Amino acid sequence: MMKGQVALVTGASRGIGQAISLKLASEGVFVIATATTDTGANATVAAILAQGGAAQAVRLDVADSAAVEALFKKIAAEHGRLDILVNNAGITKDGLMMRMKDSDWDSVLDTNLKGTFNCMREASKLMTKARYGRVVNISSVVGEMGNPGQANYCASKAGLFGLTKSAARELAKRNITVNAVAPGFIETDMTAALPEKGREALLQNIPMERLGSADDVAYAVGFLVSPQAAYITGQVLSVNGGMYM
Repeated sequence: MMKGQVALVTGASRGIGQAISLKLASEGVFVIATATTDTGANATVAAILAQGGAAQAVRLDVADSAAVEALFKKIAAEHGRLDILVNNAGITKDGLMMRMKDSDWDSVLDTNLKGTFNCMREASKLMTKARYGRVVNISSVVGEMGNPGQANYCASKAGLFGLTKSAARELAKRNITVNAVAPGFIETDMTAALPEKGREALLQNIPMERLGSADDVAYAVGFLVSPQAAYITGQVLSVNGGMYM
């Protein structure tokens, strides 16, 4: 039922963003996959094309509001619609708060929070005219519980909760839903590099006793943008194996 729709997925070069892109494409959605380099999302697009889907790769720095505005104008001109926006782009620059540089704070907030706002602002213009839209913001369990050495990252991800709920209230009357997904600890390059003791410590805090997969997150996003979730908005769906504070 989503065949023919158009989606923009930011931070789509690998991991969760790639899995979300592949999931949407498998439903017949045309996926515009963004990354910060020219070749960043090419592997994702190649995988989509290999499975018979349709997609294009775009270079985008979501923190650059002018670049975001230009991309959405291009989407409007080339596709005439944008049905789905998934804000997954994010960076980390970890360090203890007492030693954190202004630049490390600013760059993380600019990408993770302001970048999401930039895309939502432009998407809302297209979706409002169409009186239809699905927006999903990828947050994190650490936005709920905090994490030592990640004050900037946790603040950016917590900010997405408020942004999601506010936008949901603004856009609901136009048949636009806005939700967030908050993944727990997911199998990524970073978690794969953890020493065995560090991995065991993580698992002790997860009732399901395993890390999640990128596909676990992608399935949650797939549901929230589907017709079956048409009456769900302003919500945070935790995908964390039961991990809470």
